[in-house]
Amino acid sequence: MTSKRLTIPRKVTAREAIALQTKFASLVSQESALPRVVRYVAGADGAYAGNKAVGAAVVIDHDLLQTVETATARARVTFPYIPGLLAFREAPVVVHALRRLRQKPDVCIADGHGLAHPRKFGLACYVGLVMDLPTIGVAKSRLFGAEVGDRLVDPQGKTIATILRVKKKNLYVSVGHKISLKDATRIVKDCISERGLEPVLLAHQEAKKLRWSLKT
Repeated sequence: MTSKRLTIPRKVTAREAIALQTKFASLVSQESALPRVVRYVAGADGAYAGNKAVGAAVVIDHDLLQTVETATARARVTFPYIPGLLAFREAPVVVHALRRLRQKPDVCIADGHGLAHPRKFGLACYVGLVMDLPTIGVAKSRLFGAEVGDRLVDPQGKTIATILRVKKKNLYVSVGHKISLKDATRIVKDCISERGLEPVLLAHQEAKKLRWSLKT
């Protein structure tokens, strides 16, 4: 993770954010850059308390599904909530948390969409490009596309996500960066425990805990 990292400005207007999504979508790679053996998987999530944002990154052991390291970060919210532009609100603090990790993950699962996005640039794409890290987007609700069996397809009929049924709810798995949809789906399946998608669940719990601390 060196010179290929992308810098995305934090203070932008909604119109500028849309233009950046369109511009950077072409940089997203759907070719896997995973190591031969995946050992460490990170989950990343964010939360809010008023005008403050918190981010959490939790690295787990791929085989044991046990926590290896946790990192958190805080930041002031600089972008409003606008559907389709969540990345510009949440990704900066999530990236901050990921950069605090001492153990470099082999792949990151972000709580949000990747290519399953109207402009093919969801939160997971933002995180993957900025971190130059194989990244998967996993969302709990559909933002774009039509459901066809266990796939999410765009208006041209191209598959943009895999739909997994976990604890009676859908998970929409899409490419964030430097990974194929096939590998992304496999890794997500590997990380599902009886509780749910373990790395993202742990990151969500850490973010929620930190959010409550901001209120006290």
